[in-house]
Amino acid sequence: MRHWIALLCCALLTACVGNGDTTPTVTDIQAKNLYYGARAEFDFYGTYLDTGLNAIVPNCTGQTPIYVSATQQALACVVTAVGDLTVQVTNGTNALVFSKTFTVPPPQVTLVTSLGNISVELNPTAAPLSVNNFLRYVSSGFYGNTLFHRVIPGFVIQGGEFTPGLVAKPGALAPITLESSNGLANLRGTIAMARTADPNSATSQFYFNLVDNPALDYKDASNPGYAVFGKIVKGLDVMDAIGVVPTSTQNTLADVPVTDVVVKVVLRTQ
Repeated sequence: MRHWIALLCCALLTACVGNGDTTPTVTDIQAKNLYYGARAEFDFYGTYLDTGLNAIVPNCTGQTPIYVSATQQALACVVTAVGDLTVQVTNGTNALVFSKTFTVPPPQVTLVTSLGNISVELNPTAAPLSVNNFLRYVSSGFYGNTLFHRVIPGFVIQGGEFTPGLVAKPGALAPITLESSNGLANLRGTIAMARTADPNSATSQFYFNLVDNPALDYKDASNPGYAVFGKIVKGLDVMDAIGVVPTSTQNTLADVPVTDVVVKVVLRTQ
């Protein structure tokens, strides 16, 4: 009788613990803070995750483990591209265990001006240097309390450097390399980097095209044009309102609005 009970207990125990298979499995992957240029977190769920799985996250630099357990793992990294991002998990033999595709949206910013808001979608795929440069100014708060200091009806509105009184704001970053041959045209509602006669001189100043301006596009090395890096997705009416304000010459600068058009702040909204 005791022998039969022992066999029964053994059978029950075997049923409870399974057949001893410890093959890792992944049942889901979740992402947090999945934005261009942001530090995203990827959470992996499953079983036996602490037995040698390898996560592959493309276009995401500085991958750092956050924690690991048998049922959950997490890592963080900085997202460097927009569009589809397929995360894969492989095992010790590089066989695919699980994959899931996420979408990284294009970055967007909103210029809060004294005449209304302008929302802009940036294009880091075509113009990564210009977008990253612009976002650094945005994140530092550089554009707060700056002016649209140049307004030419039927052409452009320009800002990004001067504060009221036409005082240049300190703290400009190093100039960036021109990206005008990126396939983006100076169409109505696009944003582009302003520069001097030196093609690689753009820092903080930018402009919006009030109309299509093909004369500002890249032609060749001797006529390199100006680098477009995004477009207005909301607030074209605000751009147009700024584009017709009265102007005058002030402090030797032409086309300066008589009444200040102030960029109160530029906010990262996506």
